[in-house]
Amino acid sequence: MQNSPPPSPSFRKLPARYAAVILPLLLSCIMTCLISGISTLRGVGFAPGVLQLWLGSWGLSWLIAFPTLLAVLPLVRRLTAAVVELPQ
Repeated sequence: MQNSPPPSPSFRKLPARYAAVILPLLLSCIMTCLISGISTLRGVGFAPGVLQLWLGSWGLSWLIAFPTLLAVLPLVRRLTAAVVELPQ
């Protein structure tokens, strides 16, 4: 039996130059979703309308988190390189 190559994605990937924007976009979406969800549930519990409260909190926190990540990510990369031995 021959080994067949893995199936290619059904969508076209973005060029590598977009990684500097896609990484903070995905990171900010995931982190703000989790944190705003936890904070909303701790604040009001499973009350009626909690979904709308959470979505509002998520939207506002994402609007702050995404530009913040774009601004601070270069600094965080430099700080990481200063304290972590990177592979050659």
